[in-house]
Amino acid sequence: MKNYPPADIRNFAIVGHASAGKTLLSEAMLRCAGVISRLGRIADGTTVSDYHVSERQRQISVSATLMHAEWAGKKFNLIDTPGYLDFISEGLGALRVGDFALVVIHAQHGLGVGTDRVWHYATRYGLPKMIAVNALDRDNLDFDSVLKSAREHFGRHVFPLSVPVAAGPGFNCTLDVLRNELVTYAADGSGKYVEEPATGELGRKVGALHRELIEHIAESDDTLMGRYFESGGLSEAEFRAGIHAAVQRELFIPLFAVSAEKNVGVARLMDFIAKYGSSPVDRKQVPALDARGHETGVVLDHAETVAYVFKTMSEAHFGELSFFRVYSGSVTTGTDLFNPDRNLTERVGQIFLLNGQTREAVHSLGAGDLGAVVKLKDTHTGNTLCTLKHPVTLPKVVYPQPNIHAALVSKVKGEEDKIATGLAALHEEDPTFLYYVDGELHQTIISAQGELHLEVVADRLRRRYGVHVELAEPRVKYRETIKGRGESKYRHKKQTGGAGQFAEVWLRVEPKPRDSGVEFTQSLVGQNVDRNFVPSVEKGVAQVCAEGVIAGCRVTDVKVDFYDGKMHPVDSKDIAFQIAGYFAFKEAFAAARPVLLEPIETVEIRVPEDFMGKVMGDLSSRRGKILGIAAEGAFQVIQAHVPTAELYHYSSTLRSLTGGAGVHTETLSHYEEMPRDAAEKVIAEAARRKAETNHHPAH
Repeated sequence: MKNYPPADIRNFAIVGHASAGKTLLSEAMLRCAGVISRLGRIADGTTVSDYHVSERQRQISVSATLMHAEWAGKKFNLIDTPGYLDFISEGLGALRVGDFALVVIHAQHGLGVGTDRVWHYATRYGLPKMIAVNALDRDNLDFDSVLKSAREHFGRHVFPLSVPVAAGPGFNCTLDVLRNELVTYAADGSGKYVEEPATGELGRKVGALHRELIEHIAESDDTLMGRYFESGGLSEAEFRAGIHAAVQRELFIPLFAVSAEKNVGVARLMDFIAKYGSSPVDRKQVPALDARGHETGVVLDHAETVAYVFKTMSEAHFGELSFFRVYSGSVTTGTDLFNPDRNLTERVGQIFLLNGQTREAVHSLGAGDLGAVVKLKDTHTGNTLCTLKHPVTLPKVVYPQPNIHAALVSKVKGEEDKIATGLAALHEEDPTFLYYVDGELHQTIISAQGELHLEVVADRLRRRYGVHVELAEPRVKYRETIKGRGESKYRHKKQTGGAGQFAEVWLRVEPKPRDSGVEFTQSLVGQNVDRNFVPSVEKGVAQVCAEGVIAGCRVTDVKVDFYDGKMHPVDSKDIAFQIAGYFAFKEAFAAARPVLLEPIETVEIRVPEDFMGKVMGDLSSRRGKILGIAAEGAFQVIQAHVPTAELYHYSSTLRSLTGGAGVHTETLSHYEEMPRDAAEKVIAEAARRKAETNHHPAH
């Protein structure tokens, strides 16, 4: 494929709610352009876009897929993105490098939560939008109500450029508002069409819309408005220039009627994108930071190379692929580029244009274009590549924090290194998935955007790295403390054939304020105990505080006073006082009304008002305490304190309760005393685990 100048490139992300038909729309575009000879089917796993194993198994998109096609003298770089919010990072990366967003709405289901979310992200990136109302070949749908809903949601600038004629199972015609024509599409899925003037009632309908469109474009610009009033209309050139400018300023959001599955309406949508869609020239300068961290800009026609890596992916046959956009200069095979994020130089290997898993090798890519490069040493998602004499860093995507967690349990010994390698690689590919090894709980905790996201990560780990892992509920970091005072006088005496061990430790314990930790003091008087043994006793106490007394949890908020004891001139030594301190503290702690503390999260939940009753009822069942409720647009924001133990898979429950509309965040707030019945369950579970461990010493 030839190198296209930036003005002839169309980079766009196909985004929308889950199951809106984004993958089929990208398939139809490739079919129209002749990239493929027949339309693939999701049920058969034959689409260009959904080619990963997890996508074929689940019949949904989980990864953003880069594709390209030539249409009407322009190069389209289209990125099909997942609709499930679990995989929002893929959509964010695609929007980051797109010049506009093509938002797909399912005609039967209408706007979904995902539609709002991607619209919000596209707006944050300053991207113009176009809308495709898809699946107009289905039963029981109302195009006018979808159009009305889109206008209510996204403003009066939403305007239909094509409307369906007889939407439903036989749908094959649209009215073209730009040309005042009736467009009839072939039944073979090729996307080919014939045009004829619209007559009769259809002619009157499309004519009225055409006049309304001219007025709408005239209103978008004061100069055009003046011309419109002077001459009673706009010339063809003025009208067309006005459309492009109005799209860029989002004073005109074109909406198209399509059926991706039947390939109806798609070719005329592509015609519009070719003529009026945003190109890299429309976003000629992007912000960046220079080597000193000062704000600067990257200009499209600058000679120095600047590229941004928006996605990395490991492939069985090709190794790691880095997807990138060239913002200035060009990227050429065999050249060296500097990565300021990692402070290293990368040699550019083979460069590919992609259509899903089909690759076409090219020697170089120019400014504004998208492609992929193989086997970069240490460059990852969000990194900038540039020339060494012009080091700049482009702004990274800010990803949402994960809100669901699971413990990764290894079923086979000796796979720890492979698991660690796999987790590190998967995080570099997908920054919205986090993991850490919790030394206190002795668990590897993975965090993701949703239950499906967790499952896909675990699947990739098993398949790609050949490890045997399962997901389990993470243990909770409970704490042990006391409500009263306690004392102990513990004697440790051990006599064997050789030297013996002797130490006697007298301890007092009392509660301290919440979150103040453990304070060890000594108030020894006289010569009963050599002061050299104070650190030994403290060491023994510290060991119990780490191990726990009643439920194997860390001890906190306790003051310990070592006030007296006894020693033997020969048999007293460090280890004897450590042991005596250990057991003296256990006895004193057990006598001081021990209790369990549980972590409490501050949970912030955003839900539409209609679901408030369900969500509040559910919070109550989780021992939640409401802190406050505030209105935020169409949403209510609930703040509550909820025990961590009650929040396992809460994001899935919240989605279920609110039809996917509710979102939440969790932040650790404080610890507080557990109810007795809940504490007894934790203590019993700890005793069971301890018995199992003692029964199986190998573990």
